Amino acid sequence: MASLQAIKYTRGRLDVLDQLRLPHEHHYDEVSTCEEAFDCIRAMRVRGAPAIAIVAALALAVELDRGACKATGVDETVAYIDARLDYLKESRPTAVDLTNAIHHLKAAVRAPSQETTSAAPAPSPAAAVIDTFILSAEAILARDLQTNLSIGEHGAMWLAQQHGASASKPISVLTHCNTGSLATSGHGTALGIIRTLRSNDLLKHAFCTETRPYNQGSRLTSFELVFEGIPATLITDSMAAALFRLKKTEMSIGAVIVGADRVVRNGDTANKIGTYQLAVLARHHGVKFVVAAPTTSVDLETETGDGIQIEERKREELTQISGAVVGADGRVDVANTARVAIADQRINVWNPAFDVTPAALIDAIVTEKGTVVKNAEGKFDFKTVMPERWAQIVEKQ
Repeated sequence: MASLQAIKYTRGRLDVLDQLRLPHEHHYDEVSTCEEAFDCIRAMRVRGAPAIAIVAALALAVELDRGACKATGVDETVAYIDARLDYLKESRPTAVDLTNAIHHLKAAVRAPSQETTSAAPAPSPAAAVIDTFILSAEAILARDLQTNLSIGEHGAMWLAQQHGASASKPISVLTHCNTGSLATSGHGTALGIIRTLRSNDLLKHAFCTETRPYNQGSRLTSFELVFEGIPATLITDSMAAALFRLKKTEMSIGAVIVGADRVVRNGDTANKIGTYQLAVLARHHGVKFVVAAPTTSVDLETETGDGIQIEERKREELTQISGAVVGADGRVDVANTARVAIADQRINVWNPAFDVTPAALIDAIVTEKGTVVKNAEGKFDFKTVMPERWAQIVEKQ
């Protein structure tokens, strides 16, 4: 069965699946301006680090394709693009994919002759800049799917080697938040590894956390797992320790697999809140802890997790919840939604969206270019999978 599609794009039009309406309703929002993309990202109608970068890039591409930029000179056109990208960057500052995409796009429009494929007659210099941006944004979308498939293959292979997994000896895994087709252009990162394990007959069972307070696991990951017929069980975030203690041997639980919003140079990883505690529990119970991250999520400029900016979300995410009403007959009434209080509305709230898992608790970081494990000194070394960026950023320091 085909995976879900969070982003639909053709030249000049972008439609984004409203994930706040899942799992009960499929509705796509047309996104044609940077303001609409900012709101879509900020409100978390689209989420997942790769998908955020893709939506931001393509939204500006659509805006440019529809003639929003009135500049006639190259410098003015580049300045317009820079300003719009800087605006989009503020929508989710923790997700480094967005920052990396912005750096890439800014560099691309400063060398339009390297990207433009338009046939004669040659476009005006300003039009060539716009054409370059659109082609570069579309390339980000195209590369993401192949990246996810590669991560799935590398991750599944590494886990199979670690556990001696086979069709007669499959393993079970736990995943946190949502890292599948809904968070990417397709297949997914951490969930992509689970999909590949399943397709290779190496997966016994998948467990997913609900991922409070925004419930991306219960709303989205469980939906994807059911949609694709993958054997799976939903647990609350607070059940992970009991799961490892009581079910590890019975269910052959071999790994926790998570995605990443940012991996810094030493391997410290920012991901959805609750990831850090899973890493602690996994280490205590002898379960491998694996981060699935495209190289676009790796930040070589930031040395440790202490340098990661952690976004804080609004208090109502903890004190209120909304959803479709369930009738007395047990049926879900999609047309009838309600927002209810689940805590005293006067209570103080601290609601960080992410936490940072220390590299010491991570066993492997899987990228599209290979699996990175600790070297003889017990440190992650990204030089082997990112030699050019390593030379440009680290060795020049």
